Amino acid sequence: MPQDSAPSLLHDTAPATPGEPPAEASRPVYDAAFDWIDTARAARHRAGLVRTLRPRPADSPLLDLASNDYLGLARHPEVTRGAAAAAHRWGAGATGSRLVTGSTELHARLEAELAAFCGFEAALVLSSGYAANLAAVTALTAPGTLVVSDAGNHASLIDGCRLSRARTEVTPHADPEAVRTALTGHDGRALTVTDAVFSVDGDAAPLPALAEACRSAGAALLVDDAHGLGVLGDGGRGALWAAGLAGDGDVVTTVTLSKSLGSQGGAVLGPARVIEHLVNTARSFIFDTGLAPAAVGGALTALRLLRREPQRAARARQVARELHDRLTAAGLAAVRPDAAVVSVRAPSPEAAVRWAADCRAAGLAVGCFRPPSVPDGISRLRLTARADLTDAQLDTAVGTIVATAPTA
Repeated sequence: MPQDSAPSLLHDTAPATPGEPPAEASRPVYDAAFDWIDTARAARHRAGLVRTLRPRPADSPLLDLASNDYLGLARHPEVTRGAAAAAHRWGAGATGSRLVTGSTELHARLEAELAAFCGFEAALVLSSGYAANLAAVTALTAPGTLVVSDAGNHASLIDGCRLSRARTEVTPHADPEAVRTALTGHDGRALTVTDAVFSVDGDAAPLPALAEACRSAGAALLVDDAHGLGVLGDGGRGALWAAGLAGDGDVVTTVTLSKSLGSQGGAVLGPARVIEHLVNTARSFIFDTGLAPAAVGGALTALRLLRREPQRAARARQVARELHDRLTAAGLAAVRPDAAVVSVRAPSPEAAVRWAADCRAAGLAVGCFRPPSVPDGISRLRLTARADLTDAQLDTAVGTIVATAPTA
């Protein structure tokens, strides 16, 4: 059969004239494969849950209370110079997985200094905090392991539980006795996983009590300290240090390099034998490209700066307390912070979105959390108490949030 007389397998009718968009009648038959996306998008619009990307300029005019740059180091000249110098010396990318060509002397230096700073025996750097949590949960469990997970845990811990193929029991938020009950009677390996500081309301987990509950059952404890490193503990050494658990043989922690250290990436810290096990078994480490040298160099520089300027951690906590006290004094429902996250309740998802937009229009960037990102279904503004905020900026932020607060 001649080519020009063959029946079309791609179109119901002839294609449109070149340069013109195709008519609806000429839509490829196979396009229907993703029609379900249109239905889901319409449902999101009806529920007021549409999320959009908003690229920011290099020099944003907004006062930032939305990022996780707790210590104000992401744009610190010393940190950016460290990142640039690492890129110049080691290249723009790691060039491969950590087990092939992606490990540099710089990675090893960061791991050694991070472990020493936080009080652990060893550390392993990965491409993100998300990857670090997946690595830790999946490598430390197996089918038959019991994983006890706090109801308020971050999505990366939840996804690690799902991927682990272990039996997961979710316990009420920050409830050591519920953890103890869940572990009671289990015969075999067990792991309790929790955030150190929960990212929605900024409250801290009762780590000493959780550790005691784990030890009574011979279980290990895995703590995601993404929001504690740089803020809690002596000079920002983290929540495990503050709880007196850093370096214990049954405790493992994960951290991010993208919050207090102003860079990018994540790490797992713990006993050397645990880290060696992850190198050999953790899929999100083995099969992922190593963290880019610029991110490693930036994080290492920030860590050294924090060690030299430990007062930054105390300042972040002070700013958080002042935000809470002044917002509650103005009649707003703010949750008392244990670290640098301040949560302010909103009456509805729509009100939260409108409140955040009004703050933005007034020159203030704030976070907006709403279902399904919040486990309790309560919408709120999420504020970052940064150590580099001046008193004048704090006045501006409080005034803007109060002035734009929804009445219903």
